[in-house]
Amino acid sequence: MRTGPERVLALWCPDWPVVAWGVPHDQPAVVLSGNRVVAANRAARRDGVAVGLRRREAQTRCPEVRLLDRDPAREARAFEPVVRALDAVTPRVELHRPGRASFPAGPPARHLGGDATLVARVLDLARKATVGEPADPEGSAAAAAGNGAFDDGPEIRVGVAEGAFAARTAARRAVDGPLIVRAGATPAFLADLPVAQLRADDARREELVDLLERLGLRTLGAFAALDPADVAGRFGAAGLDAWRLAWGDDDVPTEAVAPPADLRAIRELDPPADRVDAAAFVVRGLAEEFHSALTRRGLACESVVVIAETEHGERIERCWRHEGVLSATGVAQRLRWQLEGWLSGRGAGGSPAHRVPLAERLQGGVVRLELVPDRVVAATGRQLGFWGGRDSAAERARRALARVEGLLGADAVLVLEAAGGRAPGEGVVLVPYDTRLDGGNAPAGGGVRSGGGGGGGGARSPVGGGATGPSAATAGRAHPWPGRLPAPAPAVIHDPPLPTQLIDAEGRLVGVSGRGGLSAPPQAVDVGGARVAITAWAGPWPVDERWWDATEGRRRARIQAVTADGVARLYALEAGGWGIEATYD
Repeated sequence: MRTGPERVLALWCPDWPVVAWGVPHDQPAVVLSGNRVVAANRAARRDGVAVGLRRREAQTRCPEVRLLDRDPAREARAFEPVVRALDAVTPRVELHRPGRASFPAGPPARHLGGDATLVARVLDLARKATVGEPADPEGSAAAAAGNGAFDDGPEIRVGVAEGAFAARTAARRAVDGPLIVRAGATPAFLADLPVAQLRADDARREELVDLLERLGLRTLGAFAALDPADVAGRFGAAGLDAWRLAWGDDDVPTEAVAPPADLRAIRELDPPADRVDAAAFVVRGLAEEFHSALTRRGLACESVVVIAETEHGERIERCWRHEGVLSATGVAQRLRWQLEGWLSGRGAGGSPAHRVPLAERLQGGVVRLELVPDRVVAATGRQLGFWGGRDSAAERARRALARVEGLLGADAVLVLEAAGGRAPGEGVVLVPYDTRLDGGNAPAGGGVRSGGGGGGGGARSPVGGGATGPSAATAGRAHPWPGRLPAPAPAVIHDPPLPTQLIDAEGRLVGVSGRGGLSAPPQAVDVGGARVAITAWAGPWPVDERWWDATEGRRRARIQAVTADGVARLYALEAGGWGIEATYD
């Protein structure tokens, strides 16, 4: 029985796209994609070149830098010898992408005499595999010292911790040498790290990390200190998964499990394929068949095992893991990457250092390809955003909505669109779905206004500014009107606004002058006939719309306020009367 997360070793080469080209490590070089730097080796980084720079800026900072194009197939071919080398210390290596791998560290560490010895062995194997040198069977003394792999070869980072997330995080922070988190210290190691580590591990957590930072939860320890019930209620299943990672409860095992036999996808190749391009025609079809079988069962795959058999009876397999679920495109991509490593005789541009030895390549053509789900989860709640991305599920949804629209009319299917507007209810409009198909946007003021929900803000901090007392009015006047309400957006919009009254300390109705000044600070508000004290407020924000038109002109002023019952609301003054325009969650 497992008592907690197992210890995992994660290996990461941050500049692997450069390493795959066989560039000497002391020569500045970058890899470009879309005219931007996606990888830079240490020599280039010393001259100020960083990921994300444009080509011209990189050349300005380092005139002698070598510019290379992104080549995923080359990266896969070059990484295969590294993975083969790691087979000497573990029977199971999980690939995340070329340049990143992990495996359970417990058994090999016990066999070799501890984590430090295991890390030294892995660094030696990985470094020598990248430069084409034979590995020392006893391990490298330089690697055992902790910095050997960083001094005379490509930068290779290794981290060991309990759980895959903590191990990957340790590998990212292993700048000056391998980082080994002692047993039982993983929660303490994670506690002081920024919450942005969740985003670095999985880009799909971008929105969650942004929200946590705006709420003031800037460290993993602060996030982990929240009550799990509150996390589940506020952030859902995805937030709860991230919360478990934040305090080190990464209990997903990496050991192999027996997959259901009926979820395997098999394809026979006749004639046998001895080149990647010869097998390319079956890669996509096999991936689609594999993904469809999972979808029919309501499942999604987080890792997949690629198995190949040759005409000489050779059988070889490799496990590919993904931080999230794999789409059909993702499966096809990893299948092609693996075939590049197995079938190609050379890696980085024919460089001897990256030549795949004959003994490590498949002997003969591939006659059988098999995809086996290694780890599956329920598809619900783990999929990409409904309207985001271009995965197969979103494409099927698009076609279905298009058919409904064709049957019922152009205005029968409406979708939410962000729009301009100063009022909360004007920030979201409903537009016909065919405008999304054409890539068009709803015109300003067009479409159908959403009646009760909007803003898309969800539950955020209740009042932006958090000012109290008379200083709030001063602060509100000190900043110009931004053209719309400042963040956060309200969760509920009242249409029409609920009648109310804002009262000052003397019991008089609060007013707003033509210059946007309050007659007096608001002290209480009438809510359902009961007077509730105001504890914090911000504003006012006056709006003078169409002032040149005597018939359509409108003057309004808004205030955000928190009452003693803990509820934050947006109040609007128009025609001498106050109303509750929206409520924050």
